[in-house]
Amino acid sequence: MNARQSAGRPGSLSIAGKTILYTGAAGGLGTETTLQFLRAGAQVIAVDNDHGKVENLLALAKQESLKGLTICEADLSDLAGLRTRLEKKSAEVGGFDVVINNAAIYPSKDFEEYTIEEFQAVQRVNVDAGIVCVQVGLPHMREQAFGRIINIASVTFYGGWAKLAPYVQSKGALVGLTRAWAREFGEYGITVNAIAPGAFPTDAEKIHPDPEGYTRFVLDHQAVKRRGHARDIANALIFLASDEAGFITGQTLSVDGGWVMH
Repeated sequence: MNARQSAGRPGSLSIAGKTILYTGAAGGLGTETTLQFLRAGAQVIAVDNDHGKVENLLALAKQESLKGLTICEADLSDLAGLRTRLEKKSAEVGGFDVVINNAAIYPSKDFEEYTIEEFQAVQRVNVDAGIVCVQVGLPHMREQAFGRIINIASVTFYGGWAKLAPYVQSKGALVGLTRAWAREFGEYGITVNAIAPGAFPTDAEKIHPDPEGYTRFVLDHQAVKRRGHARDIANALIFLASDEAGFITGQTLSVDGGWVMH
């Protein structure tokens, strides 16, 4: 049964059988989300270039005897190489039903210390690589009149953090592309949305010199007084990737415990 045939079925969210292209799939938020997709019966093309994290993801999937995981180790800053790898992989699996642009780099220092080359490097990985992913995935989505594109933005886009200018700029670009793509691709049955995670306890927090103080800062800003868990992002991603989310597009969903309220 394909995605269109299963649309509107009652019961659990329908992502079984979908092929998901997922960048940064072995990272702090990516690992648990990837496992949740596999548990739900999806096939995941996990794009990551951290070999240690990839090995950990493979081991976790093996522990649960989860099927459907394919690793695609790629350097996202090599856009031409990325396109070649993804086009080959798309041909092998019959196209991507869902594209999730999650991978990102996040240098931190005073604005005036960044070089323009550093700004461009962040843009290349965080935004341009996502453009390549969508360009490779789009023909299949159009052909089957179904697709889901999800960009991972950030709570930092709404302010409150210093020293992250290139990163915040890149996340703003993804929000803009979410809206532009949603308008352009909607007629083909393709939805495009973004998720803006709050401050989750991942490797990204290691840039903060006072972890306990940072946790207090986070909880003071959230309405929900607990730290977020990767499963919170996984649940949101599964919903937006499902058939049931077919009338939601062009939106940015904040998953941040009530930090930002629209």
